[in-house]
Amino acid sequence: MKLFLAEDDAVLTDALLTRLAQLGFDTAHAADGITAQQRLLAEEFDAVVLDIGLPGQDGLTVLRNVRVHKPALPILLLTALDSMEDRVAGLDAGADDYLVKPFDFPELEARLRALLRRQRAADVQRDELRFGRLRLDRTGQRAWADHVALDLSGRELQLLDILMRHAERVVTKEQIAAELSGAGEEVGANAVEVYVHRLRKKLDGSGVGVRAVRGLGYLLAGSGDTPS
Repeated sequence: MKLFLAEDDAVLTDALLTRLAQLGFDTAHAADGITAQQRLLAEEFDAVVLDIGLPGQDGLTVLRNVRVHKPALPILLLTALDSMEDRVAGLDAGADDYLVKPFDFPELEARLRALLRRQRAADVQRDELRFGRLRLDRTGQRAWADHVALDLSGRELQLLDILMRHAERVVTKEQIAAELSGAGEEVGANAVEVYVHRLRKKLDGSGVGVRAVRGLGYLLAGSGDTPS
């Protein structure tokens, strides 16, 4: 999971980065609001821990600006302010949750897990996924590029579903293999490569492609950025 931490307290930042790394999170960091906003708009993250009292640009302004472009991104606010008005202001600005300093690390961890569970549940429940010119009907197991139906096998539809749910984020071969495996059938890394190759060919001309990220995995991207 890829997290973003916006916090200007150096001691707290070091402690949080250490603890989050121990929990298996890949965490990027910014110490001011302007940098935080730039990175949040330019990059993809699974969740955000955002301090309200950031220098340069306050966290509530960052939150409002990011929400315009990424309404579904899970964002947890950190603040030293504990009045009802402050909590309401943060939630009204678009925060998914709110944690007052000082806090215990286990509570932060539990709140992050809850945010990520809700996000995964929302992803799974969506009946239709869209990315660029692609549209996937998850219930009917059909996919189109614009209005042209794509001739995809069951495995290719599963792979496309995985990639579209994680659009513009890298999905590892291990993650793909785990999701494709089921009913007593194990899917290995070599099989994943075969399915990616087949899907990539069938997406040719759709404006969307599957990009290999060396040493990491695959992601769905505009085909102008995707090697054939």
